[in-house]
Amino acid sequence: MNWTSFDTWIVVIGSLCAAACALPGCFLVLRKMSMMGDAISHAVLPGLAIAFYLTGTRASLPMFLGAALAGLLTALFTQWITRFGNVDRGAAMGIVFTTLFAIGLLLIRQTADHVDLDPGCVLYGAIELTPLDTLSIGGFAIPRAALVNGTILLVNLLFLTLLYKEFKLSAFDPDLADTLGYSSQFLHYLLMTLVAVTTVAAFESVGSIIVIAMLIVPPATALLLTRDLLKMLLIAVAVAVLAAVTGHLGALVVPGWFGFESTTSSGMIALASGLIFLIAWLFSPDQGIVTRRFRDDLASGGPSPQC
Repeated sequence: MNWTSFDTWIVVIGSLCAAACALPGCFLVLRKMSMMGDAISHAVLPGLAIAFYLTGTRASLPMFLGAALAGLLTALFTQWITRFGNVDRGAAMGIVFTTLFAIGLLLIRQTADHVDLDPGCVLYGAIELTPLDTLSIGGFAIPRAALVNGTILLVNLLFLTLLYKEFKLSAFDPDLADTLGYSSQFLHYLLMTLVAVTTVAAFESVGSIIVIAMLIVPPATALLLTRDLLKMLLIAVAVAVLAAVTGHLGALVVPGWFGFESTTSSGMIALASGLIFLIAWLFSPDQGIVTRRFRDDLASGGPSPQC
């Protein structure tokens, strides 16, 4: 294995992206809205296409704004369909994101002859190429993706620190939050905005698949390990960073074991997060399947006799 500075930057970018996704992802998991990240990450396509139609350029700012707006509209439409259409939230998410995703694919197909808007890049990303796109700051060349995802991580940390009590209360008891003067609706839409902005910032470099994984899997893993919200946030970030590091290492090492030339780091990072969840699911001190079975056997005086 030949480790280079490119690999270091890939791990840094993957870790920043994963940590940024894991923070709002904890509240999505607690609110039983895990698939909202999936919906938003797919629904940004029409925002990208419309931004290009209106501006005629692939400049980062208009594309970012268009995608973020599409992501926020996904959350709004889902909420409206659920509230006014008497439709289950999961079904509403499916309706909204498949419709917007299809519209985005059609629009991108129409622009294919004029601009390089590839749906595959949105799905899988190109984290291996992110170290090539750099900005010079203080004489140092820093990948733009590291700056973007680092900024989003700081923004998420800032909002969750300033509004920690309010987000916590609205996640567990929105009616009590309203009674105490904290608008649960405002906090819901603020959370959806953070998810949309985080998703849009991340998928350009790592693709929507890993964004979905990082929004859901590290928080779900943390929930198996603790019932304390602050600890859950810290564990989720730690799991996300661990998945980014081990995933890229796996992308460098594992293909050779099976005779393959290479594989994508994004896919391996998502796989690593799934394996970490599996370990927690089996061996979590309180909720692990193996741990509970072992504890039950001890309580009953030993394993059940086999007939």
